[in-house]
Parts: sequence; C-alpha cells; structure tokens
Amino acid sequence: MRERLEALRTEALQELAGVSGLPELNELRVKYLGKKGALTEILRGMGGLSAEERPVIGQVGNEVRAAIEEVIGRKQEEFQQAETEARLREETIDVTLPGRTSAAGALHPLSKVIQEIEDIFIGMGYTVEEGPEVEQDYYNFEALNLPKNHPARDMQDSFYITEDILMRTHTSPVQVRTMERKKGEVPVKIICPGKVYRRDDDDATHSHVFTQIEGLVIDRNIRMSDLKGTLLQFVREMFGPNTQIRMRPSFFPFTEPSAEVDVSCFGCGGHGCRICKQTGWLEILGSGMVHPRVLEMAGYDPSEYSGFAFGMGVERIAMLKYGVDDIRHFYTNDLRFLRQFARV
Repeated sequence: MRERLEALRTEALQELAGVSGLPELNELRVKYLGKKGALTEILRGMGGLSAEERPVIGQVGNEVRAAIEEVIGRKQEEFQQAETEARLREETIDVTLPGRTSAAGALHPLSKVIQEIEDIFIGMGYTVEEGPEVEQDYYNFEALNLPKNHPARDMQDSFYITEDILMRTHTSPVQVRTMERKKGEVPVKIICPGKVYRRDDDDATHSHVFTQIEGLVIDRNIRMSDLKGTLLQFVREMFGPNTQIRMRPSFFPFTEPSAEVDVSCFGCGGHGCRICKQTGWLEILGSGMVHPRVLEMAGYDPSEYSGFAFGMGVERIAMLKYGVDDIRHFYTNDLRFLRQFARV
C-alpha cells in the first residue's frame, strides 16, 4: 500500500505541474482528493492492515494528501493572481483623461417666463386657473360679448372643428368658466395661462400657436386705477423697479373702456433705441374694465360688481426680456438656442 501511495503522489504532482488553469486544477482536486478520489480509494484498504501497519500507512497517506494540497493551493493562488492582473490590465482607467459629463436638462425659456409671471401674480393673491384648449363657441366668443356674425370675430381668425367647436383663440374662456363656477361669489382674482390657436402666417413675430396669460379681478368697487396699479407692480417685478407704463385707448369687445399697455424700454430707459424703434416704449399687453354684458352673462350684477381683465403673450414678454428677435426660435428645438437659457 505504501508503494501505491508513493506512486499516487508522483502521478498527482506530475499532472499538477502541467495544469493550465483553475477549471483543470479543480478537476484534479476532485480526481485525487475527492470523496471518490484515488487517495480515498487507497486508504479504504487500511482495514485489512495489521495494527502495526495502520499508523505507518496512515502517516504516509497524510503526507501524500498534504503534498498534493500544498501544490494545489500554490497553483490556485498563482492562477487567481494572474486572473486579477489580466482583469486590471483590461480595465485600466486613465485618471488623467477628461470625465464624461452628462447633459443637464433645463427649463424652456417660455416655461421660465410663465413660472416667473405666475410667481408675481400669486404673490399678489391670484390663483392659477386652466381650461380646455378645444373650446365651445359660446365660451370663446358669445359669453365674451361676441355674438355670431359680430364683426370683431374677424380680429381672431379661428380654427373651427365644427360650427360650435373650435381651438380656443385666447384664454378668456377660462375666465368665463371660472365666473360661472363661482356663481356670483367674490372676490374673483385669477390668471389663466395656456396655449391658444389662430390662423396666422408664421413669421418672425407671429405664430399660429402661441401662449397667453390672462388675468381677471371681480369685486365691489374695482376701478381703472386698480388695473393700472396692478400692471405697474407686475412690470416692475418683471422688467425692473424703474419701469414705467403707458396706457393707450383701444378696443376689445369684452372690456370697456379698453387700453393697450406699453412699458418704458428697458434697453434705453425710454430715450429711444433699436429695441423700441426709437420710441422709448414697448407694447406688452391689452387690458380694460370687464364689460357689463360679460359680467351679466356670467351671473354677476354689473350694478353691484365691477372688474378688470388683461392679457399678454408669453412669447412677446420672453422676446423682450431675453432679446430674442424671432418667435420661431422658441419652437424649432435648436439646442444652440436653448442652451443659452440653461443658467438664466
């Protein structure tokens, strides 16, 4: 049995010397030291030995096992070290290379302006209301003192879906819907942001789809001076504390009296420049006192309540605020243009 053990040791060490990787090494471990391995098989014959031979053969068997395990352990460490070094070579990172930056998103300039306008009016106690973009003719025109065949409807060339359904031409229908929902309650103090649609030729200053923000206040004893004070506060927060406003008579079917509102040019301080075309003023919105007929149709007694309304184009405000000379830049998704507003 001693000879068989010595022969097994020689055979195992020779095979281990030529092993080429961990899988083959594990196979040899099982072959020689496993429960059904060659060494276990030989040692099972110790039962037929005399009492004097068993300790001697047992010691030889342990020496053979230790020799094989020692070689296997050394080989395993070598293979693992080589595998680690190979992985490190493949996954080497040059820390001197520039990092890979992720493109950070940012708000669209129109979204920035909308949020800024909303913040200003919310600070003055207004709430934000929204309504459908596909609107009924009644809310878009009739409830705003524009009955069918009214000549003022030509001011807003519309996208009709059916005879009584159209894409809204302004956000004023939201004002009507809010007044109806309030059922004569006061105060009403809202702004209505949203997209509007008109059949227009797209150019540097016009678009068939644009964004409006309209405002409405209804209560007792609301006067034109309240409208002027509100708009003056708004433009000073939007364009700077020294901004002035100018109100010029105008016409809107749903307000009476009506006024166009200009702001002093923030580019030249009102002295005249390229931005204001040497006039010193920039037109930004329309406004007026709510027409008594509009109040009456919405359920308010015009002898007891009065109100004012105003409406502005967000693109117009953004173009003035950021010095943009073509409204189409806001819609063409040119990253070169949009990236300029990432930190504005």
